[in-house]
Amino acid sequence: MEQSQIRNFSIIAHIDHGKSTLADRLMLACGAIDERSFKNQLLDDMDLERERGITIKASAVRLTYKAKDGHEYLFNLIDTPGHVDFTYEVEKSLKACEGALLIIDASQGVESQTVANYYLAINNNLEILPVINKIDIANIDLNEAVRQFKEVLGFREDDIQKVSAKEGLFINELLEKIVAFIPAPYGEVNKPLKALIFDMKYDVYKGIIIFIRVIDGKVGIGTRIRLMHMNREYTVEGMGYFTPFDVKTKGFGAGEVGYITCNVRDPKEVRVGDTITEALNPCDAPLEGYRILKPLVFCGVYPVTADQYMELREAIDKLRLSDPSFTYEPETSQSFGHGFRCGFLGLLHMEVVQERLEREYNLSLVLTTPNVGYRYVTKGGVMTDIENPSQLPGPSDVKSVEEPYLKVAVMTPVSSMDAVMELSKRKRGIFIKSEYISDRMRIIYDIPLAEVIVDFNDMVKSATRGYGSIDYEFTGYKPAPIAKLDILINDEACDAFACLVHKDRAYEKGAALCEKLKELIPAQLFEIRIQATCDGRIIASSRIKSMGKNVTAKCYGGDISRKRKLWEKQKEGKKKMKSIGRVEVPQAAFLAALKI
Repeated sequence: MEQSQIRNFSIIAHIDHGKSTLADRLMLACGAIDERSFKNQLLDDMDLERERGITIKASAVRLTYKAKDGHEYLFNLIDTPGHVDFTYEVEKSLKACEGALLIIDASQGVESQTVANYYLAINNNLEILPVINKIDIANIDLNEAVRQFKEVLGFREDDIQKVSAKEGLFINELLEKIVAFIPAPYGEVNKPLKALIFDMKYDVYKGIIIFIRVIDGKVGIGTRIRLMHMNREYTVEGMGYFTPFDVKTKGFGAGEVGYITCNVRDPKEVRVGDTITEALNPCDAPLEGYRILKPLVFCGVYPVTADQYMELREAIDKLRLSDPSFTYEPETSQSFGHGFRCGFLGLLHMEVVQERLEREYNLSLVLTTPNVGYRYVTKGGVMTDIENPSQLPGPSDVKSVEEPYLKVAVMTPVSSMDAVMELSKRKRGIFIKSEYISDRMRIIYDIPLAEVIVDFNDMVKSATRGYGSIDYEFTGYKPAPIAKLDILINDEACDAFACLVHKDRAYEKGAALCEKLKELIPAQLFEIRIQATCDGRIIASSRIKSMGKNVTAKCYGGDISRKRKLWEKQKEGKKKMKSIGRVEVPQAAFLAALKI
């Protein structure tokens, strides 16, 4: 198709503002699906996405639209996630587009993630079409939503589209606006091939499916291609696109989006952001690619049984194909044996990766307590990064410890401003500024990452009765009084519970962990001592009494010395069991530790 008749765009928005529903409605309006096969969140094909009602993976689909001017247009639409943990998916998608539909919920207005996605699109030089969704909701102030779009993000009123994705109102007007507003792709068919890899996934039969956006030139079945960064060559064996049903094709030209297969089986041979060119006629320079993201949350991932280690390694390799923001490296734990130290962008990201590994690859996993990445300066002045709490040496070898900070922006109604500021202070936040955005406040704090990742978002929602929203970005490291908290079970350190904490919070966390473990570890035939230690001192402890067993039940009457003899024998047995017995810690205990 002529380049002038192609439109490549993403749908971006804050979480729950209706991106996936609008994508479904656009597919229905373009005839890609019929009313019978139309269902909510059609592009969210993962079970996990349907259960949680969120988009986790960006999905690309090709639509054909017959416009009022009589021409047929090709739309390459990419539906993206809204949660802050999956911002990298949005960033990947925007690189493959010329435009973006920025959606807001008519009842919620501009929220923090709306602003963050707006700047992501601006940084990628995209044309942004503002769309107000959910106009069918009763008692909404539509003028207020329009005013926020104009005042906060500077859009012209003529460009703002008002639709209801759920009811299908004004969808045709939006399609006409997309044709007029979003530019056709740049690029020349006669130049050497230059294409961007923006996503991948693993298929048992085809190997690695590579999603590409062709910038210049053309590619077809049989083309010998080279991956410029990895410096590997392959022959294209299959090509196609999704409508959302898989359609095979023989070639792509400049401006088109689709997938190719080259019988690549090893996930380490390709990576997202690489540039594809022709092996015999290469382009001058590769594309810029994607920035390398630094994980914010780390935890150990181990198989429950040691014989699943190789399966876990293969599964992690394949999963990382479609999620480059997830990192891993092998590690060994005294408690669990061989596993991996994995890095994530947040706790939701961690939960999703765990569930995908367990469901898609039939694995049983144990995850250690998540922690953030600190760094310390030795007495000799050497700076060292820590991803695992056990890597922190004793106090005598450490000059100072630095913890990561986030710049956190909270959008809140003015009436909840005091509650949000009080919460931020409690989380050791440093106030930066606050500003009015129409009838709401945008409050910005520097807050330690360790205080934000676990429950800060939930607490903001509670403090603002559901109207608050947060966005954050990593700013750097600051010195802090950090110490290592260890949990000893019968005098043996359980490295899975080790964590780095602020010294002021060490007792509180240690006591909470001891109490929680006392509830969750089942009683044994011997007494179990649980202790929390910090800086070489025991700061909290609890005991699990041994299970009672009446060894004198068979004795009736007679001399008391018989009973005493049996009690002494039992005491000796319990002592022996305590020295050799292993305490089995259930998975529920690790999950409970995450929430403390």
